[in-house]
Amino acid sequence: MKRRHFLQCSLSAAGTVALSGKVLAAPKKPGVLKLGSQEGRLPGATLKEKVANLEKWGGCGLELGGDPSGRIAEIKEALQGTAVRVSALCWGACNGDLVSMDLGKRKAGIEALKKALGTAAALESTGVIFVPCFHKQSELAPGELDKILWDILPAIAEHAQKAGSRVLLEPLNKAETFYLNRIDQAVAICRKIDSPGLGLMGDFYHMGREEKSDAEAFTAGARWLWHIHLAGRIRWLPGQDQLKEPDQPERSFVDGFRALHKIGYQEYCSLECGVAPGKDPLVAIPAAFEFLRGQWAEALKPA
Repeated sequence: MKRRHFLQCSLSAAGTVALSGKVLAAPKKPGVLKLGSQEGRLPGATLKEKVANLEKWGGCGLELGGDPSGRIAEIKEALQGTAVRVSALCWGACNGDLVSMDLGKRKAGIEALKKALGTAAALESTGVIFVPCFHKQSELAPGELDKILWDILPAIAEHAQKAGSRVLLEPLNKAETFYLNRIDQAVAICRKIDSPGLGLMGDFYHMGREEKSDAEAFTAGARWLWHIHLAGRIRWLPGQDQLKEPDQPERSFVDGFRALHKIGYQEYCSLECGVAPGKDPLVAIPAAFEFLRGQWAEALKPA
């Protein structure tokens, strides 16, 4: 089995889980902040230009959307000679089909996800982000969806493990899905399947709407946590909330970052958000990175 390359873009080292075996103990080291962005959020006429901008701003993780299987050579060429690596694949084309009552559609969805996992492994990324069900994609009750996932995920996770990748469950807020809303719900699935080929991720935007505490959620999911999405309270860049809501405080990342540091998180934190209207992303994105570094520094201060 291929062994995933873990980017050494800061003081980080290898990840906490060996894909060919059982989950290992948490690392005896503090977490690190490895910033990145989704490809579509970055300014640039070409992928190479986007990567150059990201690296210039101190980012080191490039998250790709859709199915980039036909772009592997282009992606590797754009990354060559840089400190940037592919962080994860944000795959959404066939999410609903995996829980479809139409067995033909479900089979096609499973095969599409397996293909995406092969692409993720070829790009040496953390894994494939998977939302089991958005609104209007199923009329089944959550308990019935549970049974479908328990039936199909063991084989998918085994496939992911053999390929050298993993499926990353992403909880969303209730405005986007009725099914998986909190990290503890994703933990329950990961615990039941119990495979190195299955993990989860957290998204600060959704967590701000659904979690009582960022720190508690990340701590509860620590064993399976492999990716993070970054966004402010209104889904603009971190540090831009007050541009729209001047009477409200900025969305804080400090408690969540403090937990990531304590659990030894070594993976990527990726922008998944828009830029405030009228703001130049060439200025706004590096400013957001500086804001986040400041939040990380605040998180590391003694309580």
